[in-house]
Amino acid sequence: MASAEIRAALAAISDPSSPQSNRSSAGYSDILNQIRSSPASPQYTQNLTAFIDSIIGENLGIVAARPLLASAVAAIKSLDSPEAKIEVGTHALHALEPRVVSFEEQDAELRYALADAYEAQEEWLESAKVLQGIHLESSQRKIDDHEKVGTWIRICRLYLEDDDTTTAETYLNRAKNLLYKVDDPVLKITFQLSQARILDSQRRFLDASSAYHSISIDLSIDEEERLKTLSMAITCAVLAGAGPQRSRNLAKLYKDDRATQVQEFGILEKMFLDRLVSTEEAEKFAAGLSPHQLAKTADGSTVLAKAVVEHNLLSASRLYNNIGINELGVLLGLDAEKAEEYASAMLQQGRLTGRIDQIEGIIFFDTARGSQAVSKQLRKWDVKVQGLAEEVERVASMLRTRYPVCVLQTFYSLEVNGDY
Repeated sequence: MASAEIRAALAAISDPSSPQSNRSSAGYSDILNQIRSSPASPQYTQNLTAFIDSIIGENLGIVAARPLLASAVAAIKSLDSPEAKIEVGTHALHALEPRVVSFEEQDAELRYALADAYEAQEEWLESAKVLQGIHLESSQRKIDDHEKVGTWIRICRLYLEDDDTTTAETYLNRAKNLLYKVDDPVLKITFQLSQARILDSQRRFLDASSAYHSISIDLSIDEEERLKTLSMAITCAVLAGAGPQRSRNLAKLYKDDRATQVQEFGILEKMFLDRLVSTEEAEKFAAGLSPHQLAKTADGSTVLAKAVVEHNLLSASRLYNNIGINELGVLLGLDAEKAEEYASAMLQQGRLTGRIDQIEGIIFFDTARGSQAVSKQLRKWDVKVQGLAEEVERVASMLRTRYPVCVLQTFYSLEVNGDY
C-alpha cells in the first residue's frame, strides 16, 4: 500500500470538490517529483502504482494525462530492480488496457521497459508476449519502419531463445518485407543471424552454413564474433547430408584462412579430404553441439551420427572400387542391413554413384563419373596452389601500402627493361 502522505495528496488532488487549480497537471507533477525524490523508500513501487492509477482514472483529461503518464513510465525505467519494474509495469498495463487507444505512445514505451525487465531475468517468452502487444500498425501515432523492423526482429530473437522457431519465423518474415527500407547495419546483421539460427533449428544445415559464413566475413563485426559464426558455419556443414553440395560448402570453409583458428577444424579437414571419421572423433565433436542438433531423426539415429555414416560411406567409395556389404557394415559401425539401407538411399538420391549386387552382397562404386574422379591428392594440390597465390597477393598488397614509391619505381624499371 502507498504511504499515507502520498495517498492523502492523491485523494486531495482528485477530490471533485477541490478547486480546479489544485487538480491541474502541475499538482500531479509535484506529487510525482515527491515520489521520485525517495527511491530508497520501501513503499516506492506502491506510491508509483497509486500515482499511475490516479492519472489514468477519470480525474484528468487525456491531453493532461499523457505527459504525466510518460513521466511515470520514465520513473519505471529508472528502477534498478527488474522485479520492481515488472511489478509496477504489469499493474500499469492492466490499468491502461481499457483506455489504451488514448495512450498508445505511453503504452508502447511501457511495454519496451517491461520487455527489458523480463529479458534481464531471461524470461524470453514473457518478454516476447509483452512486445507483441505494441500496436505497430496504429493510425493514432506515427511509427517509422526502423521501429517496426527492430521490434519484429527482437520478438523473433526472443522466440528463438525460447526454442519456438515457428513463431520466430513469422516475425522474421514480417521484418523481411520492410528491411530494405532500413539503413541500420546492426539491425541487418541481427536479421541475418536470426535467419541463420532458424535455418539451423529447422535442420536446413547447408543453408544455415552459408548464412553463418556470410556473417563471419562481415568486417563490421567484432573478430571474436566473426570466428564464432565461422565455427557455427563449420558445425552446420558437418551436420549436413553428404553429397556434392556439401562438398562444395566444405571446400569453401576449408579454404577460409581463419578455419584453423576454430576447434572444429580437425573434423572439417577430415571431411573435406574424404578421410574416415572415427567414433571417438564424432563423440568429441558432439560435445559442443546444441540440443536441437543432437535430436534423433526418423530412423532413431542422431543428426550427427547420420551425417558421419553418410560421410564415411562416401569416403569408402573413394577408397574402394567395390566392397562387401558385411565389410561395409563393419567399416561404418553398423549391421549389414543398415549399411545397405544407407547406401541404397544415397544411390537413389544421386549423392553416391554405383550399384548394389544383392545376390553377391557387394556394392560397386562408380569412381569414374564426373567430379567423383577427382583424386584426393589433386584436391590437396589445388588448395595449396590457391593458398600460395593468395599469400603472394597479400604480400604484394602490403608492399604497395608500406612502400608505394619503391613499388612504383620497381614496376617502372621492369616495364622499361621489358621484364614486366
